[in-house]
Amino acid sequence: MPAERYTVRVTKDYLIFCCAHFITFNGGDCEHLHGHNYRIAVEVDGPLDGNHYVFDFIALKSFSREIVNELDHHMLVATRNPQLPVTEERGRVIVRYGEKYWDFPAEDCALLPIENTTAELLAKWFAARLRELLHDRKRLVPSVIRVEVEESAGELAR
Repeated sequence: MPAERYTVRVTKDYLIFCCAHFITFNGGDCEHLHGHNYRIAVEVDGPLDGNHYVFDFIALKSFSREIVNELDHHMLVATRNPQLPVTEERGRVIVRYGEKYWDFPAEDCALLPIENTTAELLAKWFAARLRELLHDRKRLVPSVIRVEVEESAGELAR
């Protein structure tokens, strides 16, 4: 008989990050640079541990906030988008799209190993980053981590 599974979910007013980004779409179009006030919700599923909980709410909020702080007030740059080659030189991040280019101070960029800075891929990246932190600091690898990224009110992906 399988063990009972439970879900812990955190979403707080401080799990918000304000960022700029743009995406490519339809095989060749590129959005204008713009920003969002993203909101995050995180769920971890698993059996109860010896303390009779899946995972400590305080620790989950703390790890989630740490990741939010890595992104907050940064330019989100997808480093795996073949339409947007990214180069770093002399403390600058340069992103190209055809003849157009953007030049940002490196310290203002969050370089993400994803194909596009869509809410869906941000959720996937956030979950992977959370899994990494949980493994490295708590020696815990939950079987299920769900992350919702709300781009604007009522528009979210997970």
